[in-house]
Amino acid sequence: MKKYIPNTITCLNLFSGCIGVLFVLRGEYTLALYCVLASGIFDFFDGMVARLLHVKSLIGKELDSLADMVSFGFLPGAVMYSLLMQATENVYIPYFGFLITVFSALRLAKFNLDERQTSDFIGVNTPMNTFLIVSLPFLASSYPYLIGNLYFLLALTLVCSLLLVSELRLFSMKLSSLSWNDNKFKYLFLIVSLVMVLLLKVMAVPIIFVFYIIFSLLHFKKQGNL
Repeated sequence: MKKYIPNTITCLNLFSGCIGVLFVLRGEYTLALYCVLASGIFDFFDGMVARLLHVKSLIGKELDSLADMVSFGFLPGAVMYSLLMQATENVYIPYFGFLITVFSALRLAKFNLDERQTSDFIGVNTPMNTFLIVSLPFLASSYPYLIGNLYFLLALTLVCSLLLVSELRLFSMKLSSLSWNDNKFKYLFLIVSLVMVLLLKVMAVPIIFVFYIIFSLLHFKKQGNL
């Protein structure tokens, strides 16, 4: 039975993503955020459990990408579509939000085939991109003129889409050792992120996103692989 456990966790990721999309379309962004958090937790643990139980499989790898496509591809596209609908009376422009979904699919396909991404990422990973986009409705209360600006949303859609398939090298949280010297910038990123979340909650997400890129650049520069 143990071989079914990782795939069950992956299916829970998919299930959370499906429910999250419904909440987005209803404008219930807080519940959608909880679904994204649940999907992120399931996405983290399915691979870990598979490794611990030694039951990694090809179907598990494919299922993981399909689940991520909904939770971290379609869902953020739906969020951007919803925000664009509120920013313009044009009935066609909001569909540009689903560029994020299209580029998420490209990013996931690229990840599955790119042998350079076994321990780190090339291009922003879809969960990180999703958390950034899902945070936008919460930022709207403090920055309504920015988040409600059509041109800002379209520019952000384009930037996020390109970052997904870029050659930007970013670290993952997989640790080959617990050495501080080898993982200094990863540990610093975790500490800074935790402090920011405790202080700012969801408002911290865009800042964490920027710090993720900065610490990744510093990490690979230190390794001489930038």
